[in-house]
Amino acid sequence: MLIGVTAEGGAGAHGGGRLQVLRPDGTPAGPVEAVPDLAAAIREREATGTVRWLWAATADLYPALLRAGVRVRRCHDAELTEALLLGHDGRWGEPRALAAAWARHTGRPVPPDPPPRQPEPPGLSQGALFETASAPPAAAGFDPLQALTEVYADQHRRCAAAGPPGRFRLLVAAESAGALVGAEMGHAGLPWRADLHDDLLRELLGPPQPVGPPRRIAELAAEVNQAFGVHGLHPDSPAEVLRAFARAGIEVPNTRAWVLRKVEHPAVRPLLEYKELYRIWTAHGWTWLDSWISGGRFRPEYVPGGVVSGRWATRGGGALQVPKVVRRAVVADPGWRFVVADAGQLEPRVLAAVSGDEGLAAAASAGDLYAALATQSFDGDRARAKLALLGAMYGQTGGAAIPALAVLRQSYPTAFEYVESAARTGEAGGLVRSWLGRTCPPASTAWRDAGLDPPEEVGSAESPQGGASGRARGRFTRNFVIQATAAEWALVLLATLRTAIEGSKAELVFFVHDEVVVHCPEEQADAVVAAVHAGAAEAGRLLFGDTPVRFPLDVSVVECYADA
Repeated sequence: MLIGVTAEGGAGAHGGGRLQVLRPDGTPAGPVEAVPDLAAAIREREATGTVRWLWAATADLYPALLRAGVRVRRCHDAELTEALLLGHDGRWGEPRALAAAWARHTGRPVPPDPPPRQPEPPGLSQGALFETASAPPAAAGFDPLQALTEVYADQHRRCAAAGPPGRFRLLVAAESAGALVGAEMGHAGLPWRADLHDDLLRELLGPPQPVGPPRRIAELAAEVNQAFGVHGLHPDSPAEVLRAFARAGIEVPNTRAWVLRKVEHPAVRPLLEYKELYRIWTAHGWTWLDSWISGGRFRPEYVPGGVVSGRWATRGGGALQVPKVVRRAVVADPGWRFVVADAGQLEPRVLAAVSGDEGLAAAASAGDLYAALATQSFDGDRARAKLALLGAMYGQTGGAAIPALAVLRQSYPTAFEYVESAARTGEAGGLVRSWLGRTCPPASTAWRDAGLDPPEEVGSAESPQGGASGRARGRFTRNFVIQATAAEWALVLLATLRTAIEGSKAELVFFVHDEVVVHCPEEQADAVVAAVHAGAAEAGRLLFGDTPVRFPLDVSVVECYADA
């Protein structure tokens, strides 16, 4: 049963709203029902177990329902769906909120989307039950529930016409399910020991100072200045550091850690330590601890699909960039454990599945993919096999990658051509799509901020400026088709795992790219491990059908996240 739902203002502890039962195509199947307590009404209907909720945006409504003790099984997020459909039509980045989608559908002037909500650290007032910041501006003929049903009917038609049959609908369902998971993870929170966090900060940095940086950071800054023979250099300023190296006769392209490690100079060691500790102090230091940890939990606001590849982002708190050392403070509740599952070698396995290359699929059928490649085609040299495959996906064309890529092209021509074709399309200014149909932004948009950076072992991307812009976009599109599909696999894994642990005390508490963390009672850990492995297999089957490619997970059961 599909039910459209809108909140009405959010007055008091339990705001009212309106509901309407709809047919699968979005046409009304019953009258509009006004309810004085929307949370209670949704709880009552959810108990039937057959409802799929249609609402404008999960992020606007579901967190309030969770605070009221209401969880739902399924939803259709109209805003996220509109973004996917706009991208598919080559209109990436156009307004996607309900008011904009309705105006576009009815031929009216399209209003801009409201500004993103500001991050709200724990402890601040939650205000009314239901959010109103994203409410559309008043427009002639605009009724939120009627607009929602009309937009859904239009989206239902457009989804049927988008992409290979069934795939785009799976993408929409996974994106909406991911929005539910993101809200639920933010509500549950990641267990976090503030006392251990304070201890490790003091261990790494020294005690906090009333003014200025902690003692260890100040000491390292002095060491860097001494090594360069200067005074007043700020090691956190890349421009100043590059000039200091230049004065020493050393030209470096940037101050990334993997670049600096190749430089021989006495300033490198303290500079690398400074960069690491300075990042911890500014991003996850005492100020962060006081702002974001409340009641023993870290509750960031996840933004599903926040990156153009479909990867998630967060709004405030920096949840997706928590350093491993800081994870020492992430400790399970007494009697509970973390089940941490990491999909190793995910993107190469995705390439094997989407390209249909039989040789690469055979290598990805079990175990260590790079080792299998090495045995098949690289004389047992695993490092060279890895370099070739990553080079093909990220567009590395120089140095040691050249002979390795030649072997890859000869041994796995179908896989090689898959990414080469995507690169050629990007260089020509065209659009490419993931396996399920997520579409990359056009060349005229800020695609360089897409978060598709190559791994350090491949090397940095060529500057997208000037004549290199076409080649840089080609590197972007060649990886987009793989990384966006990997993000889809991870979304489906989340959705299947969420269903598998429903009804137990286990809860999803963290997700970053291809790693998922479940917090559960110790006695349920084995069942959760089994559910994770089953979910990975099911995600592969739902996306790719009958394929020999396997998606194994490295799974750990730990008390402290840093031990995974």
